[in-house]
Amino acid sequence: MCPCSPRTLCHVKLIRYYHHHQVCLSSTVNDVPTSVDRLARCIADLAAWLSASQLSLNPTKTQVLWLGSKYQVDRITVRHVPVLSSSVQVVDSACDLGVVIDSHLTMVDHVTVVCCAAYFHHLLQLRLITRALSVDAAKTLVQSFITCHLDYCNALFRGITDSLFRRLQSVQNAAARLVTGTRRRDHITPMLRQLHWLPVRQRVEFKLALLVYKALHDASAAYLVDDCQLVSHASRRRLRSADIDTCCVPRTNKQLRDRSFAAAGLRLWNSLPARIRQPDNDIGEFRWQLQSFLFN
Repeated sequence: MCPCSPRTLCHVKLIRYYHHHQVCLSSTVNDVPTSVDRLARCIADLAAWLSASQLSLNPTKTQVLWLGSKYQVDRITVRHVPVLSSSVQVVDSACDLGVVIDSHLTMVDHVTVVCCAAYFHHLLQLRLITRALSVDAAKTLVQSFITCHLDYCNALFRGITDSLFRRLQSVQNAAARLVTGTRRRDHITPMLRQLHWLPVRQRVEFKLALLVYKALHDASAAYLVDDCQLVSHASRRRLRSADIDTCCVPRTNKQLRDRSFAAAGLRLWNSLPARIRQPDNDIGEFRWQLQSFLFN
C-alpha cells in the first residue's frame, strides 16, 4: 500500500527498495514550486509510514535531483527542497542502484566513474600479476573486474555521445591489450575478435535487443512488456510483417525521449534482420544469431 495520502498522489510515483525509497514526480518548469510542496507533503507521509514500521527517514542522506534537458533544468530556480525539518540542497548528480545519474541524463558522470575505476584501480592492480597468469585466467579476471562494470546497466548508454563511447571503448581496448600482451601501437580489432569480445557500442545494442526479446516473450518486467507492442497486434488488417516480430515505435519529438526503451529499443529491434526476429527462435538461438550479426 502506498504510504502517501491521496492528496499528494497526483503525478507522484513511489519506488521502494529494501534499503531506500525514491519519490518521483513530473512537472513543468512553471509548476516547480507547486511540485516541491507536493513532494514535501509526500515525504512527510512517507516518514510517518516509516515511523509506524519502527523506521526513520534520514534527511542527511536524502538527495533531490532535477531531471530534464539543459534548457529546462537551467530555468529552475529552486535550489533547496524542504525535507521534514531540514532543507536539502538540489544536487547535479546522484547514484541510483550503482548508476550515477546526472541532471541532464548525459551519463557523463557515470562514464567518468567507470573509466576512473577501471584505469586507476583494476587495470593497475591486474597489470602487476598478469605475467604470472595464463591467458584464460587473465581473461577471467578482466571479465570479473572490468567487463562487468562496462556491461552493468549499459542499455542506458544508448544515444550517448561518440566521445563517451570512445572513452568506454578505450577501457576495453586497454583490458584486451592486458590479456593478450598486445602493444599499444598494434591494431586492437583482431584482438577483440580473438577474445570474442563485442566492442562497447555493440554490447549496448546486444543488451537492448535482448531486453526487447525478453519483453516480447513475457520474460521481463511488466513495465518493459507494456512498452513492446507488435504491429500484428495493433493492426486490424493482416500485414506482411505479421509473420515477423515487428514492433510499433512511438513517435517522439525530443532527444531524451528518443533514448527511452520504448523508442530506442524498438527502433533497434526493427532494424535487425528478419531471420533474427523470427518468433520461433528460442533465446539461445537468438543470442547466437544476434552476436554473430553484431560481430560482422
